[in-house]
Amino acid sequence: MSITGATLQLSIRISACFVLVTAAAPTLVAADGFHAGAAKVDITPPVGCPLWGYASRKDKPCTGIRDRLYARALTISVGKRTMALVSLDLGRAPTRTSYQRIQKQLRPGIERLFLVASHTHHGPVIELDDWPSREKSYVRFLETRIIDVVRRAHKNEKPARLHVLGLEVDFNRNRHSRLEHKIVDRTLTLLHVTDRQGKSLALAANFAAHPTMLERTVMEISADWPGAFSRMVEQKLDVPCLFLQGACGDLSVRANDSDPDVFGKNFAQAVLAAVAERKFSELQPGLATHEEWLTFKPRMKFDNIVVRLSLGMVFYPKLVNHYERAYREGVQTNLSVALLDEKLGIVGASGEFFCGHALSLRRRARLPFVMFLGYCNGYQQYFPTIEAAAEGGYGTEPYLAPADLGSGERLTDRALIRLYQLRRMLPADPK
Repeated sequence: MSITGATLQLSIRISACFVLVTAAAPTLVAADGFHAGAAKVDITPPVGCPLWGYASRKDKPCTGIRDRLYARALTISVGKRTMALVSLDLGRAPTRTSYQRIQKQLRPGIERLFLVASHTHHGPVIELDDWPSREKSYVRFLETRIIDVVRRAHKNEKPARLHVLGLEVDFNRNRHSRLEHKIVDRTLTLLHVTDRQGKSLALAANFAAHPTMLERTVMEISADWPGAFSRMVEQKLDVPCLFLQGACGDLSVRANDSDPDVFGKNFAQAVLAAVAERKFSELQPGLATHEEWLTFKPRMKFDNIVVRLSLGMVFYPKLVNHYERAYREGVQTNLSVALLDEKLGIVGASGEFFCGHALSLRRRARLPFVMFLGYCNGYQQYFPTIEAAAEGGYGTEPYLAPADLGSGERLTDRALIRLYQLRRMLPADPK
């Protein structure tokens, strides 16, 4: 865990439900202005890798490439402080071990890192780092590519202006709830980065909708609709376009949409129209960040032989072994927070959160703009809201939502506290 800025005042609190490592909030940094840079790199795996996303496939190898996968990086600096947003055309963000290796290579230049997976269900399995072999591991290749794209973005930095816009768009639906009036998070938040003359440097879009438009029987690598969206925006603006997935655990695309390329194009047209209208709010230089790991009690004993055999029927043995190792010390979940100009809060969490968490955080944070980034800096499966867990259904069962009930609420509470501390509206944690 680390917080940069003010002198660290480290304490460890242990409760019956989870463990927190906390620290004092840093002061917001203001300097001579923003600097920003962007870059893009291909991360497509070789044909033959097992595809992530649908348990029914087991570990069957993919048979081809429908469209290529990319990592896109945007670095933002204020003075000597730098954060990096990285969008990944993957089903999940790298594991905690992988993330920490990447983080170590990028420090001290990059203070805070947000690795955000789009959650495509046609990307490679990255829980296992011995494919196709330990000597030529795709995961090691992926780590190298992510480090490279962040470094290139940082090297490309130039004086910049940041513009943010939030709007409501009708592109998703609640796929889980059986209530008559289902909650849906339709907030689209755009971060448009330009140079001082107004020329685009990068665009980042935060929205929540499952990329599951391709059938599970399609055994080809694909970025699904977020890939189509980013490609179209990049064709129009000629700069990297980052898709930053939100809390889409219970959200899918609209019911009548079935073609990811058409849907991605329609979504891109809505985004480009918003960019053309230029109704963005400009941010003033200021950056503060925070990171911590929260450990929640697991709802299942993954080392139990009966549990392992049962899970082996749903997944496959190597993946079950990964879960047993990952949850041996509890469900360790990453929380990363950034605040830009005390107007834009960015919260990253390493799981598949239901939209109620994002809606609650956005309402309670009392900020003009909040980006909730799911699938960020790891993946600890589903985090349903308490209400959704009471309804039951897919995404609420212990083998898919292993963290103790209410863990999502506790994490968003911690994020809320951090956002207020970064604005100096709450005191720092006591020694």
